[in-house]
Amino acid sequence: MGIYNMEENKVLCGANFYTQKYYFNEEFSMLPERVKEELQALCVLYVEDVGGALILEFDAAGKLMFRVESEEGDCRFDEIGSGLKIRQIQRGQAGLLESLELFYKTFYLGTDA
Repeated sequence: MGIYNMEENKVLCGANFYTQKYYFNEEFSMLPERVKEELQALCVLYVEDVGGALILEFDAAGKLMFRVESEEGDCRFDEIGSGLKIRQIQRGQAGLLESLELFYKTFYLGTDA
């Protein structure tokens, strides 16, 4: 995670525990179905586990960021568990996440691999 300007970021997908909804940006519809399914599972399982909302988005440099939000006063949201879960995802899904960054940098930013 880090400091970033949300106005420059491009949302890939996200899930929200409060609304029980999953969102996938159709701009990325060319991704293989298997990748879309993995992203959905990753986001939904995260919010089911720790609550709040998880948004995966690319920053201006093409880095895939995990943005976490929770409602004020939500005692169900596990802030410590959130950080641990994100690190677990980053380790366990490193290949997928790196591939998504490469895809974005190549097709959206026009940079060479």
